[in-house]
Amino acid sequence: MENNNIAVGLDIGTTKIVAMVGRQDAYGKIEVLGTGKAKSLGVHRGVVNNITQTIQSIQQAVDEAESASGEKIDNVVVGIAGQHIRSLHHSDYITRSNSDKVIDENDIERLINQVYKLVMLPGEEIIHVLPQDFKVDGQAEINTPIGMYGGRLEANFHVVVGQVSSIRNIGRCIKSAGLELGGITLEPLASADAVLSQEEKEAGVALIDIGGGTTDLAIFKDGIIRHTSVISFGGNVITEDIKEGCSIIEKQAELLKTKFGSAWPGENKDNEIVSIPGLRGRDPKEITLKNLSKIIHARVVEIVEQVFLEIKNYGHDESKKKLIAGIVLTGGGAQLKHIKQLVEYITGMDTRIGYPNEHLASNSDSDLSSPLYATVVGLLMKGLSDNEKHLSEDLKIKHASDTDAAGEKLKTPKKTVFEKWGEKLRDFLDNAE
Repeated sequence: MENNNIAVGLDIGTTKIVAMVGRQDAYGKIEVLGTGKAKSLGVHRGVVNNITQTIQSIQQAVDEAESASGEKIDNVVVGIAGQHIRSLHHSDYITRSNSDKVIDENDIERLINQVYKLVMLPGEEIIHVLPQDFKVDGQAEINTPIGMYGGRLEANFHVVVGQVSSIRNIGRCIKSAGLELGGITLEPLASADAVLSQEEKEAGVALIDIGGGTTDLAIFKDGIIRHTSVISFGGNVITEDIKEGCSIIEKQAELLKTKFGSAWPGENKDNEIVSIPGLRGRDPKEITLKNLSKIIHARVVEIVEQVFLEIKNYGHDESKKKLIAGIVLTGGGAQLKHIKQLVEYITGMDTRIGYPNEHLASNSDSDLSSPLYATVVGLLMKGLSDNEKHLSEDLKIKHASDTDAAGEKLKTPKKTVFEKWGEKLRDFLDNAE
């Protein structure tokens, strides 16, 4: 894939693995060239638990995307999620040796690197360190301290932590599937890029991404991510409950959920019945839609209440932290009938369903604007913006080397913390062969 303006997002989910190939059109929108989808067999609650099966599913999705797009895929941007991801808040400070010089990027980097040295639980590693706001010599609520004078630089951080082994397993699967890890990002962040507007992020919004195995939450306020968390159940537990409650097989339960399911039991009449063919030679089963939606309702309430607890923990009740834009629901679980009404009823917050279509070119396949594809569209966007960054860096360096006859030392652009981390993971995988 020599073509520089093409990128591939790979969403390794619990129920499905999706690869999406795309490029930017003249208007800055995303033109999807092809997608591939495979049933995900080796992933449980967002964590790889069967390497061989996951590799096969990745290869299947990528092959499908290759033949649909006619492009050779060798480099992918991957999302990480899973029940092992947690976030915490931390404050740290540095004392500057020379307070007569203004604060620059190096000071901030020194402070961020200090946070990376925090001692975590065994097997955990810090993935993301996101500064929230700074204090200079006790003066609080500074967004960017660069250019200010001061001796003591303090900051509050949002720190995202995950299990090293789980993330390395994903890296190992990508490598074994014959692909290169182009970039890695948190799935809630990718989904947020795809479905939230800048205004919503400013006003304060909670993004709830209901996947098959996990439900991801990302909270934004004043344009900055403030809280992330992964709740360890999603749409699959609903299917599981229908299966148990109605004594039917999983395939039928999934169909019932998607075709007839509703999160609001009040609206089905008692006499609405679905008949399900029995297993070989047995009588068909009759299931009332009222019972079906009662089962679904109970589970969805549980998921939403757990997410709402996280939103309250973040501090939504404080006036300064109020999420004015309310809640945006996305992911496959957002397709459940009446889920928006139920979420509004439980949380009392404005709710809308998030579709990733805003960033897609107008001639895109309408299927792609389903909330199901929010994460993979976000990963694709990340890949494209990375390409652009590298392209402009290469041009800058080329331009600089053309003009830089004085032999001055070139300033290389700063890598983001996440890019560095991705490189570290790549090195580890290369050495582990």
